[in-house]
Amino acid sequence: MKAVDPADTEIDLGDSDDSGDFEEQEEPETLWRAPPEGLREEEEEDSTAAMVDVSDTKPLLNIRDPRGINDCLKVTFEDVLAEPVSVRSGDRVWLWSHALFEVSRVWVYRAVTVLLAVPVSVLSGLLFAVLSCLHIWMVSPCFKCVHIGAGWLQALWTIALDIGVRPFLTSAGRCCGRFSVHLARE
Repeated sequence: MKAVDPADTEIDLGDSDDSGDFEEQEEPETLWRAPPEGLREEEEEDSTAAMVDVSDTKPLLNIRDPRGINDCLKVTFEDVLAEPVSVRSGDRVWLWSHALFEVSRVWVYRAVTVLLAVPVSVLSGLLFAVLSCLHIWMVSPCFKCVHIGAGWLQALWTIALDIGVRPFLTSAGRCCGRFSVHLARE
């Protein structure tokens, strides 16, 4: 994990567009700042202190796909439509087609996300919460019970392999271990 100086840790909950609105002498108002060093050391001694240096409550507004999950959706006009040299439409038709493609792609996406983003995110949150709960409280304990109960089976399988399979494979290895291959260039 990357070390961050706690005295320099700041979280600005303002809009990302506000960065250019401040004059050179005036600094933007900081809504949260890490406590000074003395208070920070007392916090670290407390065993219940949070281990997070930077708050994750502000969503990333500029980097919305930091892991590149949706790289396949970077579609531009040139990726979809192309005219060969032998067949061409008028220049104005091509420019208007390009402009309308980009505008309709952006605004239809925005309209659909306004209608679907909140309900889908709520449903996704509920789904992942239920799956996490089931995994934590049912699946993991069941696997642990099976693992504990199947210890004798693991021991039996190890004995069977040691008695039945290992001697044959050891013999085959010793027989074939005497073979050597020499490569010569001609």
